[in-house]
Amino acid sequence: MLKHMKPARLVFLLAAPLCLSAHARAIEIKVSAQALERTLSQQLFTGQDGRYYFRGNAASACYAYAYGPRVSFQDERIVVHVKTHARLGAQINHECLGVEFKNDADVSVEPDAQGEFIGFRDPRIDSLSGNKDLDFLLVPFLSKKLPQQMRINAAELVRQLLAKSTEATGYEMRLEDLKIHSMQVSGDALVVDFDGDLSVR
Repeated sequence: MLKHMKPARLVFLLAAPLCLSAHARAIEIKVSAQALERTLSQQLFTGQDGRYYFRGNAASACYAYAYGPRVSFQDERIVVHVKTHARLGAQINHECLGVEFKNDADVSVEPDAQGEFIGFRDPRIDSLSGNKDLDFLLVPFLSKKLPQQMRINAAELVRQLLAKSTEATGYEMRLEDLKIHSMQVSGDALVVDFDGDLSVR
């Protein structure tokens, strides 16, 4: 996975097609399901115990939250499975007079190149809780919020790794431009092809 690749290895990967020229073309990276899970954890599931509240908060008597995202690949789509826990009803004297739910939910998306971002589109909700009140809250979370927060800035990742290029290789390497031109699910990874311009000093 690019995010955990040693700087020297990454620099070689990027520089090899260039022969130390200023332009890179058709560079490929593979993004694992675990990397997408970490992205969700870092950008969305940031609450107590890795929760995301789409109703109330940790101090609320009535609440609804998702947690434990798991990502997998199926055909040409990326499937995100989450667990949900909710207590819905009327809050009276700091207590929630209602029903408690514990369910799982699934949404799948297609990869979508968005400039220098690895993005996602066409959300398809594959399973819900079956309770209309909870599902009313789950649908916008699964179809909008979750895909938005799973986006990855590929250029920023490469720049962070290239920041140590001088120490690793003796050359200062900078990413001047990056544009993703294709993405596809292949086996157990999301394969991203992009064009980039590097400067070497």
